[in-house]
Amino acid sequence: MSASGPAFPEEFLLRLPKTDLHCHLDGSIRLATLIDLAKEQDLALPADTVEGLEQVLFKENYASLEEYLECFAYTTAVLRSEKNLERVAYEMAVDQFNVGIRYFEVRYAPQLNAIPGELSVEQVVEAVHRGLARATSEYNAQPAVASGEEPEYGFGQILCAMRFFNADFSPWFKKFWELHQYETPKRIYGLASMSLVATADNLRKAKNLPIVAIDIAGAEKGFPAEDHKEAFTLAHKKFFYKTVHAGEGYGPESIFQAITDLHAERIGHGFHLFDTSNFSNPLRTQESRDKYVEGLIQYMSNQRICIEVCLSSNLQTLPSATLESHPAAKMIARKMAITLCSDNTTVSRTTVLKELKMAIDGFKLTPHQVKDIMITGFKKSFMHGDYVHKRAYVRKIINFYEKLEREYGILD
Repeated sequence: MSASGPAFPEEFLLRLPKTDLHCHLDGSIRLATLIDLAKEQDLALPADTVEGLEQVLFKENYASLEEYLECFAYTTAVLRSEKNLERVAYEMAVDQFNVGIRYFEVRYAPQLNAIPGELSVEQVVEAVHRGLARATSEYNAQPAVASGEEPEYGFGQILCAMRFFNADFSPWFKKFWELHQYETPKRIYGLASMSLVATADNLRKAKNLPIVAIDIAGAEKGFPAEDHKEAFTLAHKKFFYKTVHAGEGYGPESIFQAITDLHAERIGHGFHLFDTSNFSNPLRTQESRDKYVEGLIQYMSNQRICIEVCLSSNLQTLPSATLESHPAAKMIARKMAITLCSDNTTVSRTTVLKELKMAIDGFKLTPHQVKDIMITGFKKSFMHGDYVHKRAYVRKIINFYEKLEREYGILD
């Protein structure tokens, strides 16, 4: 079944309502904007044209996750002013809405952007909010949306703590490291996460900003979730949702830790969920590994812990991976809750629309499966505000989806 074939017309795929629940602000900056902002700041880039950057930095494929992450040193560097943050957030929202995204949750680590004495973490978050809100207001002013004929557009913010950092990560982390120089590194990681949760709680209370969840990002192996357990317990008590990067660079134990230590309701990537070879204890028998993984799958399935699947990103950072062997196929077959996400639209050269087409072609999805995955994104979103409103919004999305199915003759 082809995404461009009669079963799924191109225009239908573009118009159908979609979510993007795993998209990084600093990985989704327009390259032309990156060049502009770098020039304003006299920041040297590896190339000074979009084509040049695509050849030497933002590639089709990367040799490793480490090479993939090199891109973020440049994007983060230009996102240390309110003006730049607001511009990039606005453009990101526009780009998302233009490919049929109706609701998305942008994530980023504001401690990477903040500059002590010049740009606070609070100012970072508020600047991003202004950009997202401005774009959303413009799209919601369109006649079809304003009249109620189509569902409105929306967004939330997810603030990321870092599993690991050192003083070179940002001016904020440099100052934080200096202030806690007598603490152990693991303790410092957890304290920075605690600071982020406390700041997020204050902003949500004082400004009613749609900060919907807390995340941790960065290298998994050697930097366990338990380092951030105290911070995520606080987030849990403050009624923040929790999504955790896990199973991207390490095995099922990392996903287990995210759920049991950090109360994760969603998992970012989860690529290594089925990998029984990737365990910290090499003496485990194959039987015990199989039971561990199966138990984890059953728990996640029953609890409807949603996996934020990022196909392009995984294929780019895991050289041995192929679309045909991607574990999303097993997740779908086992009726697990999944949603398709971009991860980084610029660094991965993708959109959710492209991810959807890849999934349809690679996994031979039926119309019923496509609809289930798309609607799961809305149902498992961490939408800010009243639950009754969310239920009504999801119903409106389903009605609009079914209207498009009838219009384009999509039959299961």
